[in-house]
Amino acid sequence: MIDWFEEQILEKDRLPLLLCFLAFVATFVTTRIITRLIRAGRGPFKNNVSESGVHVHHAVPGVIMLVVGAFIAVGSGTKAPWAEVGAVLVGIGTSLVLDEFALILHLNDVYWSQEGRVSVEVACLAFAGLGLVMLGANPFDIQFDDTVPMWAKALITTGIIALHVGAVFICLIKAKYKMALIGALVPLVAEIGAIRLARPNSRWAKRRYSEKKMAKAIRREEKRRARWSPITGRISDFIGGEVSEREPEPSVH
Repeated sequence: MIDWFEEQILEKDRLPLLLCFLAFVATFVTTRIITRLIRAGRGPFKNNVSESGVHVHHAVPGVIMLVVGAFIAVGSGTKAPWAEVGAVLVGIGTSLVLDEFALILHLNDVYWSQEGRVSVEVACLAFAGLGLVMLGANPFDIQFDDTVPMWAKALITTGIIALHVGAVFICLIKAKYKMALIGALVPLVAEIGAIRLARPNSRWAKRRYSEKKMAKAIRREEKRRARWSPITGRISDFIGGEVSEREPEPSVH
């Protein structure tokens, strides 16, 4: 473990990235524990309401910390300890913002509703993306033999980058957001997502698919949901808490 830390983290200057990753995970776990306690009315935690009656969501301090951390990271470059301080602030701020991503998306307090599950999904995708980057995932790290001429290296690299970026973009317009994010870092994932049928509610399907192909996409989507929705639902409940049956109340802005 010590050898891995020295070789993969210290020698490759990934300590700020590791601290950002750890700060992100620790903040997300802590935030979900606190919000569950608030929801259950247990513990010393209370809703943060100002004298004016406006609920201060934790995305607000998250945005502030994210901006401050970004400025510190950009201004310090790789100088210790400011690079590490900026990384920690970025990790904490990003976690707080993404934990309320659904609220920002809907401009409504949907934290415990079905729509609020998107926050858990986005946070988990960010966790996976940060983890892959920290481990050195780089689809553009192409190794060439010394005998390959420079013009051929440039041509092949440009072609691979164009193909990969195009595949990620197609995944996005096919509404395959998870495959787009993971595929941006892991080779072939985006390419597989680009080849497979689009989600029936995507822009790609609505503009390009015939009635027959749309029906096939709908059947595949129903089969996918029947297979994976119960599993992902249980995971989301475990991570983010059970969905509330009542309609969410609008936020005060």
